[in-house]
Amino acid sequence: MTFLTYDFMKYALVAILIIAPLFGILGTMIVSKKMAFFSDALGHSALTGIAIGVLFGMRNVNLSMVVFAVVFALLLNEISRKVMVSNDTIISVFSSASLALGLAILSKGGTFSKYSALLVGDVLSITPKELWFLAGIFAITLLFWVLFSNQLTAISLNKTLARSRHMPIHLLEDAFAVLVALVVMVSIKWVGILIINAMLILPAAAAANISQNLREYHFFSVVYALFAGLLGLWSSYYTNVATGPMIVIVAAVIYFGTYFYAKRYQ
Repeated sequence: MTFLTYDFMKYALVAILIIAPLFGILGTMIVSKKMAFFSDALGHSALTGIAIGVLFGMRNVNLSMVVFAVVFALLLNEISRKVMVSNDTIISVFSSASLALGLAILSKGGTFSKYSALLVGDVLSITPKELWFLAGIFAITLLFWVLFSNQLTAISLNKTLARSRHMPIHLLEDAFAVLVALVVMVSIKWVGILIINAMLILPAAAAANISQNLREYHFFSVVYALFAGLLGLWSSYYTNVATGPMIVIVAAVIYFGTYFYAKRYQ
């Protein structure tokens, strides 16, 4: 019996075909700008956003989660520009505090079990309506990448040179931070808080191991993300293991494969 016999597997397959290129494209920009800790912190902040929604009695806690993530991302950007401390240190402090606060609020009265599914996600639960929404996010990300990827790359390589070319550095950095926040938040339900950062970073990091130029870098990142997503979905069905972790395992194998290949042949 083929794994595509069931509708939920068909929907999950379509979701992978959207999410994987989305993460592959976004991951290249995150890795280039050295924002791996940033995207991880955003994933952890999802719990705090949900907790705020619960505290205020909001019916749709997803809205509070997205709003908090956007504010959190912009706040991190602003503080990192002004405080003379390593960005990794600032992000780690905010991430730890945010995660602890969210866990404290949601675990009060033993209610955290209601939200524990968000830790690993469940792409098999996605609906056709949610697929259209996800496709819209992908279109926005693709448009942003086409318009601004070169400028973001220039900023990540040499801010002084980018400033001399009159690039709006702070505006572009904030816009990118908001885009990452939106993508991470809308994907949490299907990807999971604990592994979303790995799915963003691993394909791009693997592509960076063997790429000779930016075109190859973007291409291989998308290819590796798609391969990991499809193989992870297929293998999760036959092994009865959660899809998200299986995708990350495949992506990790690809990363280490390209790493050792690059060390030996390049």
